[in-house]
Amino acid sequence: MHHDQPEKPHTLGADLRALRKARGLTLSTMAQALDCSVGWLSQVERDKSEPSITTLRQIAALLDISVSMLFRHSAAPAEEAGYVVRKDARRPIGSSTAGLVEELLSPDLTDDFEMVHSTFLPHSRIKVPVSRPTQEVGYVVSGTLDIEIAGKTHHLNPGDSFRVRGEAFLWANPSDQPAVAIWVIAPPVY
Repeated sequence: MHHDQPEKPHTLGADLRALRKARGLTLSTMAQALDCSVGWLSQVERDKSEPSITTLRQIAALLDISVSMLFRHSAAPAEEAGYVVRKDARRPIGSSTAGLVEELLSPDLTDDFEMVHSTFLPHSRIKVPVSRPTQEVGYVVSGTLDIEIAGKTHHLNPGDSFRVRGEAFLWANPSDQPAVAIWVIAPPVY
């Protein structure tokens, strides 16, 4: 057997497939439990589609693992592992289908908080309020962001920050440009 090929880095899809097979689940059984199509789930396992955070939580529950287990990725150089996350090595979380692209800035989810880089696409908005048992602080790096916290809307510009303490919130990017924000969330939810 030849070992000339470099080892393929861990991907979300590869991890999901391995976990599913290790539990003796077929694509069909898992798709039915998740209320999704076999084709879509197969695309997720081949890294052709990205599941939403909600779907990742359902998958984690079905596989009886923590959501953080799904975010393993290729190892950082030994001297950086657990300390440094390079820009091109950030772990994507969630899905851009709602107009939000999120990347984990924290090396892992073992701290009391997590940092997330969020890009809100032009004219995107979340339609269902988010409410979770967390304390969150966000800082707008670029673009504009409207955030509704506990029923009150705040228009934010670069350099502005905000805090959410478990209140229901909604966000919207009202502009023609992407908006970028850095979030610190405690405890980690992804």
